[in-house]
Amino acid sequence: MNQEKSASQAVDPDKIVAKQTLDCTGLQCPGPIMRVFQTIKEMNDGEILQVSATDMGFARDIDAWCRRMGNTLLKVERSGKENIVYIQKGLGGAHVAEADTAAPVVQGTRTAALPQGKTIIVFSGDLDKVLASFIIANGAAAMGRPVTMFFTFWGLNVLRKREKQNVKKPFMDAMFGAMMPRGTSKLTLSRMNMGGMGTAMMKKVMKDKNIDSLESLMKQAMFNGVRIVACTMSMDVMGITKEELIDGIEYAGVAAYLGDAEESNVNLFI
Repeated sequence: MNQEKSASQAVDPDKIVAKQTLDCTGLQCPGPIMRVFQTIKEMNDGEILQVSATDMGFARDIDAWCRRMGNTLLKVERSGKENIVYIQKGLGGAHVAEADTAAPVVQGTRTAALPQGKTIIVFSGDLDKVLASFIIANGAAAMGRPVTMFFTFWGLNVLRKREKQNVKKPFMDAMFGAMMPRGTSKLTLSRMNMGGMGTAMMKKVMKDKNIDSLESLMKQAMFNGVRIVACTMSMDVMGITKEELIDGIEYAGVAAYLGDAEESNVNLFI
């Protein structure tokens, strides 16, 4: 009998007693997974968490998350629009998680661990594309993966402070800064912007449907250890100074990004 099978039989599905309950109803992806990740970190091995969520993809997401993180998905129920799942911390999938992080591959006469990091180049400064990049980053962080987001060219505008900074610049640099959006609140949609009306509609729909704002996603990413890196070459080209960018980020060039990319198995350009 393998470990996964024995772990899944450790608890009778009809006699599950949850140590904690977590209400994620109304939250959209990646909100429920991130809440589960933060909650279960504080629990002891073997304890059971009951989670309710209305996000349509939650049941499939939590199954993949449990397998990756070495937890056991004991039971999945459907009640009206809610998915109700029971997760036992630890016990199940531990051998899978270990294989994920340390599976050897033969390279001549040597072995090496498979890379498991995720890197995202954020080239775009469009609101919808930046939202997608942070949703992916937060999802990867919640699955225990190291994540690096490398902001270059128009993507640097995401990291700009909202307030105008008193920085002396050459004329051309100052012109660049004046023409580009300053921070997340000034980003627009890549399509159907309609002079800003489409962007306002998108933000209202996100708020009404309890989807995290871009600002909230950025804070969560930084809290979860996502590395946010500003491309120094692009900063020079765009006339953006360190004083104009938000706190808590890193500064690096292409070599640093490529170093992280070589240690990753997913590399995205957005």
